[in-house]
Amino acid sequence: MSTKDFVEKDYYKVLGVPKDATDAEVKKAYRKLAREYHPDANKGDAKAEERFKEISEANDVLGDPKKRKEYDEARALFGNGGFRAGPGGAGGNFNFDLGDLFGGGAPGGQGGAGGGFGGGGLGDVFGGLFNRGGAGARVQPKRGQDIESEVTLSFTEAVDGATVPLRMSSQAPCKACSGTGDKNGTPRVCPTCVGTGQVSRGSGGGFSLTDPCVDCKGRGLIAQDPCDVCKGSGRAKSARTMQVRIPAGVSDGQRIRLRGKGGAGERGGPAGDLYVVVHVDAHPVFGRKGDNLTVTVPVTFPEATLGGEVKVPTLGGPPVTLKLPAGTPNGRTMRARGKGAVRKDGTRGDLLVTVEVAVPGDLDQEARDALETYRKATADEDPRAELFQAAKGA
Repeated sequence: MSTKDFVEKDYYKVLGVPKDATDAEVKKAYRKLAREYHPDANKGDAKAEERFKEISEANDVLGDPKKRKEYDEARALFGNGGFRAGPGGAGGNFNFDLGDLFGGGAPGGQGGAGGGFGGGGLGDVFGGLFNRGGAGARVQPKRGQDIESEVTLSFTEAVDGATVPLRMSSQAPCKACSGTGDKNGTPRVCPTCVGTGQVSRGSGGGFSLTDPCVDCKGRGLIAQDPCDVCKGSGRAKSARTMQVRIPAGVSDGQRIRLRGKGGAGERGGPAGDLYVVVHVDAHPVFGRKGDNLTVTVPVTFPEATLGGEVKVPTLGGPPVTLKLPAGTPNGRTMRARGKGAVRKDGTRGDLLVTVEVAVPGDLDQEARDALETYRKATADEDPRAELFQAAKGA
């Protein structure tokens, strides 16, 4: 990421948060936008993909306290497009060449401006601020790449949590050359960037920006005898299998972030993150609504009419007994507390039990005679009377 990005890009605006947003607010905004614009949810949508990249870039800066501090300091200095004169100045912008300041030009500067910085120029100041100095600065550590993987869980595993093996491929230091890129392990310093991994370029008005060196691809080193495996890059594909703990209560399509479990960093940099997209298989009996589980339980007509006790299955546990009130209508939902999915705080949701009156398909003569007797006894009752009355009044 170049100095230009820090100066010109408003990452707070990208995430839609104020400049004084807390770390939790930044994280919440990023997660919401990432779900909305993730490529998996917008297949073939180039604009959504570009928006997702912007969101990820903004989160990489604002989600890291150190980078966010550097970014805020850079915006404070450059945010208005120039340095304003202090109280003793004549007002307006200073009349000197910013290129001299960044490039470590003559200490005096035009109009004596350089003297206020001890002759070192602003290049020294911003070299420390962004860790992007001029010649002689060491190559900075580089964060490893983020990796995305998928896992399919059974319904029960998603509710209770599970540890699953994941096989992943990512870029890591080449084992053949120990990450040097050179067969003999003796790469030379890049003459273009003098080992910094970055080169300066002017962008007009004397403003100097830094970009990764194209000759060494930002490494600061060039292999004298390129490694046959990594072709001198010092990086190669590495496959590994790791055991990943999926927390209890995950839902289908949820994206889990595991910090530091992604690709290995370069030059001592931190590892990237691992993103795991969870898919959950359907269950033949139970369903799910948030933290609650659902189940449909058949009951007989006498049970629904006269009431009684009904046994209900639970997921992975003993059945529970629910009291069915007399006159329970078809489709009524009752609640078995604490028999649902695990919440983030360790407690459980509820089991929502929906009653379905079962209609027998085959009756023996005794049962048929009993129903005929019941029909005659209730012949004067019309359950559809109110329906027709309401239809006429509408």
